[in-house]
Amino acid sequence: MSAGRAPHVLLAVCGGIAAYKACEVLRGLQKAGCEVRVTMTADAERFVGAVTFEALSGAPVADDLYDYPGSSIPHIELSEWADLAIVVPATANVMAKLACGIADDCLTSTLLACHGSCPVMVAPGMNTRMWANPATQANVSALRGRGVTVVGPGSGRLACGDVGEGKLAPVEDVVAAALDALGAAPRERDLAGLRLLVTAGPTHEAIDPVRYIANRSTGKMGFALAEAAAARGAEVTLVCGPIPRPLPLPSEVRRVDVVSAAQMHEAALSAFEGADAAICCAAVADYTPARPADHKLKKSREHLDRIELVETADILADLCAVKGGRVVAGFAAETDDLLAHAADKLARKGADLIVANDVSRPESTFGADTNRVALVSASGVEQLETMPLPAVADAVLDAVLRLGARPGSHRDSMR
Repeated sequence: MSAGRAPHVLLAVCGGIAAYKACEVLRGLQKAGCEVRVTMTADAERFVGAVTFEALSGAPVADDLYDYPGSSIPHIELSEWADLAIVVPATANVMAKLACGIADDCLTSTLLACHGSCPVMVAPGMNTRMWANPATQANVSALRGRGVTVVGPGSGRLACGDVGEGKLAPVEDVVAAALDALGAAPRERDLAGLRLLVTAGPTHEAIDPVRYIANRSTGKMGFALAEAAAARGAEVTLVCGPIPRPLPLPSEVRRVDVVSAAQMHEAALSAFEGADAAICCAAVADYTPARPADHKLKKSREHLDRIELVETADILADLCAVKGGRVVAGFAAETDDLLAHAADKLARKGADLIVANDVSRPESTFGADTNRVALVSASGVEQLETMPLPAVADAVLDAVLRLGARPGSHRDSMR
């Protein structure tokens, strides 16, 4: 595994009832800082669609040897890309193919090509009698003899109603085994006790009761930051604008919903009074109508083509003005001169860190499940590669820690 990048994990999903658990394994690996790509069988797609894994991983799913974006030999490319391949759930059929060296689809061809390139791990999941069958046990023994790690199975009530061995191992055990194979430790709760403010999403600036000024922000990056920080032990307050679609959020995160830039400004400054650090990820409107109408304006009679705008309050600058010894980070969504604009914003606002991303690029545009950012601070620029949002979130949090964020610093700033 190359230093300075996230571990690469190839998740191979087979057609068993536990295929949905592979989604949880993927998320667990991402939370631990891994980049995950997925290959799956046609039977697996009868349980969970490829689009689900594409959305979670931020990368195309390899399910066809002859149709994979950007490569005519996906099984070779993915086997060379991966630091670890893990099969979840490993069905009796696929383990038999692996034991015999059969490569008759994209998944089995890729796993066969992993020999000599990366370690392979299987997490079996099947009916008790299928697991106990001597043929299955012989195949498992053969795989173990070739260095394949077998995680589980566990025992319990199966989907068919039987009780016994064959149940997919708990997701946390599968993730822990993968991290152990990678030589990576699960994320420590290194933010325990830190009170963190995160802003996310767009704002809506009312023109009249029907129309408003907005932007394309989806809130995904801000939610990823809140989720990652909570997983690492932080006490997170998320001030969230009107995101276009619901996003999952850990129950321990305190969420404050707002609509306008003025409301976000008020909520953010209020939350910052008790915060040790802040990450301003929201795409806040720069301007708002000076006099929103109390009725729907008619374009033919009420000069809808001439709307007077006034500047909104600068949330990042105002937080920096009262931060004291606390760390404050902001985001810069740009379409040109990325680093120059980010450096200028760092200086003008008085921030400790600017996370800059080029939203004109497909991998880092609004709504993408990946991002490619540059971390700009007084000590220089750190350019990160394209990564899934959870990995980007962890990298930003790491930078905030390096800059000196610590629990209790909000009390020091009040002295």
